[in-house]
Amino acid sequence: MAKNRNQSARTTLEEVNESLTGAAQRIEENKKYIYYALGAAAVVVLLVAAYIFGYSKPNEQQAKDAIGKADMAYLQGDTAKALQEYEKVFDAYSNKPSERAAMMSAVILYQQGKNKEAADYLEKYDPEGNMAGPASQSLLGDCYVNMKQYDKAIAAFDKAIKLSGDNEFYTPTFMIKKATVLHEQKKYADEAAIYQTIKDKYYQYTQAYRFNVDQYLERANALAGK
Repeated sequence: MAKNRNQSARTTLEEVNESLTGAAQRIEENKKYIYYALGAAAVVVLLVAAYIFGYSKPNEQQAKDAIGKADMAYLQGDTAKALQEYEKVFDAYSNKPSERAAMMSAVILYQQGKNKEAADYLEKYDPEGNMAGPASQSLLGDCYVNMKQYDKAIAAFDKAIKLSGDNEFYTPTFMIKKATVLHEQKKYADEAAIYQTIKDKYYQYTQAYRFNVDQYLERANALAGK
């Protein structure tokens, strides 16, 4: 599983133009899936960084000690053991560490291609904060996309967008994911509206990650008959 994470990590934001172009072509030629240019690897890194040492209340010490074992196994690449330990924490406790255990269980299950099981954990997770909260909803959206439950995916991405506020780098990422789903649903006018917002509000993002928003805006408008 460590090998799989390393492969995912090679997909960077700098490759977004090329990846989205390929995604658009595959959507037209093969309706089996939607390919996301921005993979789950960024979500995993974000979650670990945001939460791994993010709690220390005395009454949560037992749960903290237990989840520490899971964290160590995860960071060492032993995802099978990590998943087992995270699930134990989730079953045994009802507090913040337990919620994070649910999140990390979902991350591992998603990496294993078990989208339904991952989504079940994410539905039990209370998304809060402006980092891990949006990331959890983005991952939930990814799960629903893979299960072809596109309306639920859009609802999850909408929540991620709302939670991230106007963050110059996270919010456009979630918006692009939503636009990709709308394209699959042939809701081209709605897709175009998202790209227009990205163009108007997130110039820094498009420049930093070389995202050619005009290309996708023009395509969506053309398909919408504009």
